[in-house]
Amino acid sequence: MSNRKIPEGTISRLFIYLREVTSIVNMNIRTVSSAELGDRTNLSDAQVRKDLGYFGQFGVSGSGYDTQELKAALEKILGKGKTWNVAVVGVGHLGSALLAYSGFKEHGLNLVAAFDSESKKIGKNVGGATIQPIEEMPKAIRDKKVSIGIITVPAESAQEVADRLISSGVECILNFAPASLNVPENIKIKDVDLSRELETLSYFLVNKK
Repeated sequence: MSNRKIPEGTISRLFIYLREVTSIVNMNIRTVSSAELGDRTNLSDAQVRKDLGYFGQFGVSGSGYDTQELKAALEKILGKGKTWNVAVVGVGHLGSALLAYSGFKEHGLNLVAAFDSESKKIGKNVGGATIQPIEEMPKAIRDKKVSIGIITVPAESAQEVADRLISSGVECILNFAPASLNVPENIKIKDVDLSRELETLSYFLVNKK
């Protein structure tokens, strides 16, 4: 693999490629070209070749990619076959919905822990996880080997929660709180601001021709 830093956009597109290649394999198609893969993903063949090129040489010029080999390679790159334990902090409407969503397991993500600061929620079971007080986070995260934390608390509490997750051993954070968080360089954080995404769509509605 190249020593160059892989763009986040490329990583996101790899999951799309894997989905399409898996579909092609299931249709018993043995090869696929970059142009065909681009057509299926609404991308150019040049973009497909560039993205895959970060990870070595795939396919044979003029013959396309062997679908079985490409599927196996993408699964290895993306860590498919491995499982990761996840904790949710903030069990309101969004946190509860995430805990109840069964589709995460298909992608190797196990939501094994839930935390909240409201005493009336402590002890309740949501999606198979028993809600614990935030004070118990360090021990629970270590005991359950949690690698990923999901923050679904109000903005004013998000930084404190992030600090607690990191000090407890979490390495990756998915942040739904509308707040910019300060984390060490070795911690991977992904922000998902639903309000901002909806506002972006409203802009296109206002400015559509």
